[in-house]
Amino acid sequence: MAENNFHDGLTVSSSPHLVTALDTQKTMLHVLTALIPSAVMSAVFWGVYPVCLILGCMAFSALSEYLYDRIMKLPNTTKDCSALVTGAILALTLPPSLPIWMAFIGCAVSIIIVKCLYGGLGRNIANPAIVGRIVLLLSFTTQMTTWKYTGFQRAAGVDGMTGATPLGQLFDGAFSSTPGLTELLLGNRGGSLGETCIIAILAGGIFLIVTKIISPVIPLVYLGTLFVFAFIYYLIVPEEGADAFYMAVFHLLSGGAVFGAFFCATDYVTSPVLKKGKIIYAAGCGFFTMVIRLFCSYPEGASFAILFMNIMTPLIDKYTIDGFYGISRRAKEEKKKAKEETGNG
Repeated sequence: MAENNFHDGLTVSSSPHLVTALDTQKTMLHVLTALIPSAVMSAVFWGVYPVCLILGCMAFSALSEYLYDRIMKLPNTTKDCSALVTGAILALTLPPSLPIWMAFIGCAVSIIIVKCLYGGLGRNIANPAIVGRIVLLLSFTTQMTTWKYTGFQRAAGVDGMTGATPLGQLFDGAFSSTPGLTELLLGNRGGSLGETCIIAILAGGIFLIVTKIISPVIPLVYLGTLFVFAFIYYLIVPEEGADAFYMAVFHLLSGGAVFGAFFCATDYVTSPVLKKGKIIYAAGCGFFTMVIRLFCSYPEGASFAILFMNIMTPLIDKYTIDGFYGISRRAKEEKKKAKEETGNG
């Protein structure tokens, strides 16, 4: 929304106008608060380094935006705290042992290329943190797919220091060695910093819903679609040693789908405006997440699915908004009338 601020304290802006106590900074601070449980659990499982990685990504993201504003002679936009949120979300999607300089490259891509070059907050065509993670995955594949065992796993006598995620084990045909549902729920398994402890993610997600920062539509439809798709697939193609319901829950609790559903797919800028559009968008996220997991060469597909649906959002908005206001119906009627007039002529 374009705004012109005058010295007399008045703000002139385009409609619609909504009176609310929330502004961008407060909204972003709420999101940061919701990320705290996942950040705390990453420290519980992997020690001090994850804290350094999260804080480092937040600081470097803010610095990148500040330097861009200075170089381009633009107003300082770091005060809205959106760069801090991008840095925190990106860090929580990274492996616990990723070198911090690699993470900084992801931060620079997220902030400078995806956000700033497209005009800043509100104009990016995709979720900056998601794009940053995908760039890192494609650029540093080995480092981005190296997963440390948690301290509890090592204490329990697990050999070695690294291993596959549950989805990676399933992808490699080692389902029998995957963690149980309790371990998946609590987070005692390999994975990215913020994706393992489902309880912590849900705590943050519920906080965002209760404070009305996000709508529950996208997370519920996303995860519901993923569950149904997995359930139907394993009814048709059974997994030895587990029934379809177990496998659907396994996919729901594994990987980054839950974290992505609450903290990435719900991004205001890159998700549809109306409820009908949100349902279509979220169903697409769940569907493509499972398509990638089951039929493609990557064991996890949440990031790619969300990015794809981000790109589809303008198209979804076009048809759902036009339909809501009757524009598409009126256009069809005018087209039909014009065709009849041409035929009569």
